[in-house]
Amino acid sequence: MNVLQENKINYLNIGLIILSIFAAFVMPFETFLFAYAFLGPLHYLTEISWLHDRQYFSKGKYDFIPLLIIGIVITYDYFASKYGFSKSFTTMYSDLNLYGKLLTLALAASILFALVKNIWVKIISIVLLFAFIDQWFAPNTIDIQGNPIFKGSSATFTVTSLVPTLIHVYIFTGLFMLYGSLKSRNVSGLVSVLFFIAAPIILWNLIPGQSMVPVTSFGRDAYYASGDGFWDLNLSLIKEFNLTELPVKKGYVDMYGDPAIDAKASLPIIFESKVGITLMRIIAFAYLYHYLNWFSKTEIIRWHQVPKVRFALVIFLWLLACGLYAYNYSLGLTYLFFLSFCHVLLEFPLNIVSIVGIGQESYSIFTKGFRKTSIESK
Repeated sequence: MNVLQENKINYLNIGLIILSIFAAFVMPFETFLFAYAFLGPLHYLTEISWLHDRQYFSKGKYDFIPLLIIGIVITYDYFASKYGFSKSFTTMYSDLNLYGKLLTLALAASILFALVKNIWVKIISIVLLFAFIDQWFAPNTIDIQGNPIFKGSSATFTVTSLVPTLIHVYIFTGLFMLYGSLKSRNVSGLVSVLFFIAAPIILWNLIPGQSMVPVTSFGRDAYYASGDGFWDLNLSLIKEFNLTELPVKKGYVDMYGDPAIDAKASLPIIFESKVGITLMRIIAFAYLYHYLNWFSKTEIIRWHQVPKVRFALVIFLWLLACGLYAYNYSLGLTYLFFLSFCHVLLEFPLNIVSIVGIGQESYSIFTKGFRKTSIESK
């Protein structure tokens, strides 16, 4: 692709960033709900298809299988907990804190998948990594009823809560953009990265936190989704970063031994307070632009160049997912859980490749200058 075409795409992305800021400012909850329901499934399906054709950016042909198995186990617990079956498994899963362990293992193993070819080195390293992770996520103490108590940390919160959500849609998107711009030595691409970095700063600091358009009853109901929605992400962010005081249930403690937050009493803070609205604007921007960025770069990454039968299947499944969300948002979240979570896991090796690539390109620029040599540009 020539420089003129790259510049057009980068300027388009700057426009999409501005559009995403505006949409997130005006109707943050509804913007997120629309993007997640109607753009999200198409993104999952097309990205998994694209990753599959590129061996998931891993060194081994079957490296993706452990990531897929982890996704299946996490999904099985999700459905078992929701519908009340296989209680022995869900109890074991909770007591062993397997969600945190498996997600961390997937991220750590992806470093090996992206960088190491020798299968035995990968197997031995994964076993050693899991031994360390198992201790890191082990319960700190036991309460008087014999229940495990885990003392959370910023690191565990980052891995378990932020990696599958905001780090995936914002940090990893930014790294992907930066790597592409450095690799092509494109100034307009770097400018788009600066706009992307500035967006949450603008939404948090420069735009009033009051609601421009109050959240609709649909927005409130769908975002809560009978308790299955994304409202708990907002709640955990407010709690973790101590953005405002949250109501607690007297006499109750959470799995960390801290006073339990009264979730339902906290909903007005999420939907109506200045902090809640401002936070939601950042979340809405991150998700909306994450999807728009993917589709805007179709001519660069060529995710659409797949066999016709597969493309038709992708479109069919996307329309089915859209219909499910339109019928019942909570059902959409439930039955698309596996697809949405697995696409996060399967993207981990690409995220590692982007980080390593940024380091390599930065070193090349530092030692040889910004302009690419004729050999590098081939």
